[in-house]
Amino acid sequence: MASMIFTKQLIDLSHTISHGLITYKGLPAPIICDFLSREQSKQHYAPGTEFQIGKIEMIANTGTYLDSPFHRYEHGKDLSELELTSLANLDGVLVIAKGREQSAKRQSAKSEASKAEEEVGRAIDANAFSAIDVRGKAVLIHTGWSAHWRTDQYFEGHPFLTKDAAQLLADGGAALVGIDSYNIDDTADLSRPAHSILLAAGIPIVEHMCNLDQLPNDEFKVFAVPVKIKGMGTFPVRAFAVVELSPP
Repeated sequence: MASMIFTKQLIDLSHTISHGLITYKGLPAPIICDFLSREQSKQHYAPGTEFQIGKIEMIANTGTYLDSPFHRYEHGKDLSELELTSLANLDGVLVIAKGREQSAKRQSAKSEASKAEEEVGRAIDANAFSAIDVRGKAVLIHTGWSAHWRTDQYFEGHPFLTKDAAQLLADGGAALVGIDSYNIDDTADLSRPAHSILLAAGIPIVEHMCNLDQLPNDEFKVFAVPVKIKGMGTFPVRAFAVVELSPP
């Protein structure tokens, strides 16, 4: 009997970084330009031979990026110290939390009671993960918030993980946690419990993901590898998933 042939699909889970892109409100956009233009390079090479050497000035929190423990903790592992086994070829599991942001789209004038109700609607609590085995897996949380990327709405009223959800993921042994939202924490909570708990447990975090709607619930591999830099805790990644497709 002939063996079945499986094909693999690569799904890009990263936003494009471009000149002037604002990822996080209040932080500067990247400046992308030539260090050596093709025209300038002509004086250094044989006729007809041209090169471009680019230059980028940006903060680490740009585009789709990964946080290592050093981002939160002085003595935590920085980007250069992360094992590839915590960043690449990870079994993935998708958690659907889409729709929790809907209450954030209402009018801004509300009673205190309705404001509290909105907060609950945005929060992704431990119940979202209670029936999932997360041990050793990249847990990707699909909120649908990436649909607002590059709009003013992206910066306000985003979905986030609660403290108990982060603790469940840490206790459950997740290898990596990613989300397609503005921040894995509620930005109004200055203690940043999700970052604090996950990074204390050595679990890298990937924020500002996209295209999670293209993933199956499981049976896919996740890759989110940043540049190996000493003394930095955060850097953009080209995150992607590998999905094995059954033959027709």
